[in-house]
Amino acid sequence: MKKTVFVLLSVILLVQAPARAHEWKLDPVHSGILFDIKHIYSTVRGHFTDFTGDVFFDPENLEKSKFDFVVKADSINTNNGKRDNHLRSDDFFSAKKFPEMRFQSSKVSHAGGNKYTLEGKMTIKNVSKVMVLEFVYWGEKENPFDKNQIVAGFDSGFKIDRLEYHVGDGKFYNMGVVGKDVDILITLEVIREK
Repeated sequence: MKKTVFVLLSVILLVQAPARAHEWKLDPVHSGILFDIKHIYSTVRGHFTDFTGDVFFDPENLEKSKFDFVVKADSINTNNGKRDNHLRSDDFFSAKKFPEMRFQSSKVSHAGGNKYTLEGKMTIKNVSKVMVLEFVYWGEKENPFDKNQIVAGFDSGFKIDRLEYHVGDGKFYNMGVVGKDVDILITLEVIREK
């Protein structure tokens, strides 16, 4: 009798327990965190080479979906060593004092079609702000190179005011040298086992 009750309770709990969203692993070779910013008249493009992410996503289970990222500030790369060292300095990122930038999601919502919104907290240096980002989910399919894996893709583009995050004190912006608005593109390929 006790065994039967235990089995019944286990079945009820399994039926009632919400399914987990799929856990995905970043494919760092085919993912990127890129940015554009104005320098006087030109556009400087760069990226961060060292970042990690926890990606749980299932369009059928958005309640359990989440995107959390950590970016190493000193991995900034604009293809100019002198400029990159300046960006790591206290004039901008203060990478030694604030080595990581973070985004932690709190809610994923469907915005129609293949578009979704992601609410969360962005932390850069000593500033945290709630943000709502839009992203595109490109779908998922079998990995052409590994039949045991599924590949999915996401893109998100947004703009931030670097001065709101204390990335610079406004000196170079006031001189007309470095813009304050940064266009960011996050493009991801993620994989999971079948």
